[in-house]
Amino acid sequence: MSLRFVTRNIHAYLDYPVAIALMALPFVLGLGQSNPMALWLSVVTGIAAFVLTVLTDHHLGIWKVLPYRVHLGVDLLVGVVFLAAPSLFGFQGLDAIFYWLNGAAVVAVISLSAPEQEAFA
Repeated sequence: MSLRFVTRNIHAYLDYPVAIALMALPFVLGLGQSNPMALWLSVVTGIAAFVLTVLTDHHLGIWKVLPYRVHLGVDLLVGVVFLAAPSLFGFQGLDAIFYWLNGAAVVAVISLSAPEQEAFA
């Protein structure tokens, strides 16, 4: 039994709520105490994630111009950047925890993506 269970459909259903959470949670949690970039990096990434989802070739994409594989590659890049952001920008406390947890979650989702669904290799 494979641990890679995140299908294209599951991923599509996660995309919109995650994008909205990336835009809203920094304000709800009061991010930006250690560096204002901690607030705005997530908001801008959330906007970009929303646009990426709208443009992705999956059943919830509106203009299906980007292959799903490209979408997964961008997601992986975001996960790695989020994991590195606390060190790169000096985030501390809740700011750092937010980025470490989100980065780890994104990398985990990409790692658990089913290969039959064009998973990023």
